[in-house]
Amino acid sequence: MKKVSAAKLTPGMIVASDVISYDNRTILSKGTELTATLIARLELYGILTVNVEDKKTEAPAITDPDYNAPEGPSYMEQMRSSERFVEFKEEFDNQISSFSFALSEMVGKNVTADPAELIKGPLDMIKKAGSTGSVLEMLHVMRDYDDSTFAHCMNVSLLNYIVAGWLGWSENEKELAMECGLFFDIGKLKVPHEILEKTDVITPDERDIVQRHAEDGREIIDNHGLDPAIANAALMHHERFDGSGYPFGISGDKIDKYARLVALTDSYDAMTSARPYREAMCPFRAVEIFEEEGLEKYDPDMVLTFLKNVTYTYVQNRCVLSDGRIGTIIMINPLRYSRPVVQVGNKYLDLSKESTLTVEKLI
Repeated sequence: MKKVSAAKLTPGMIVASDVISYDNRTILSKGTELTATLIARLELYGILTVNVEDKKTEAPAITDPDYNAPEGPSYMEQMRSSERFVEFKEEFDNQISSFSFALSEMVGKNVTADPAELIKGPLDMIKKAGSTGSVLEMLHVMRDYDDSTFAHCMNVSLLNYIVAGWLGWSENEKELAMECGLFFDIGKLKVPHEILEKTDVITPDERDIVQRHAEDGREIIDNHGLDPAIANAALMHHERFDGSGYPFGISGDKIDKYARLVALTDSYDAMTSARPYREAMCPFRAVEIFEEEGLEKYDPDMVLTFLKNVTYTYVQNRCVLSDGRIGTIIMINPLRYSRPVVQVGNKYLDLSKESTLTVEKLI
């Protein structure tokens, strides 16, 4: 048995002792085999280290003798080389540059940034993309490019606008949600870089420093006189609907509605971004975690609306199943969004009835 930093966990490791959350809940039991989904689940609970055995298991083999992999580039592969993706990525990088400069000036030189001005570029990106589905697809294709704090905030900003639209919010509310996404993590600019980038086990004191970014963010935003919703999003984005979050452990509607939205999109973007120990997680694996853990931790209306719409975005996309076969997502199961119907060759697999199969990757 050995203690391993969460950043160094890999699928196939076996949990050597029960993993307990900070509010004394058992998250994983001894003997559990870690998967990419379970490792991401640990992130959801802020678990920093896990005791593991050295034993690893092999991935399941394809057992269908009639299976033939489809030929030709997939939709995602075609998008990655398309002109519209190249343009979106270029504009995304330009916006990151402007946004990171504005926030760095705000924290380092006390120069107030104008949120309404900063969201003009991202709003134009959404308009040029043509649909919210296109934005989600392009963000998914970019998962392996940039995982900086600024890129993460830009992703959350775009997601906030999209999800606020799904929730039926007004244009003014959607734009304010976008502004909240840009600024919610500004407090991390006060956390020492060596702590944020640390891959070894962080100490309790270092954990406290990281968690203080929420209160630091609120203070920075208040000092610059920005909208109170932006300040609340910075302060409360790690609060959880069931009261298990920080810094205050508040619950339900006591959490600002914009902060409740950021909590959801922040977690989703973190789970579906690449990490040192794994590739970018498939949206359907992230949805599975939300179905199992998130229905009590996030605003119920927000999370259910999100799960429904984000999965429907990927209907007709090609995917890789957990046994290695490649198929096409045909239909979403409304009672279990993470387990769609997938066409593999001439067969139609209802993953809600195939307990051993999952969607591992969109291609």
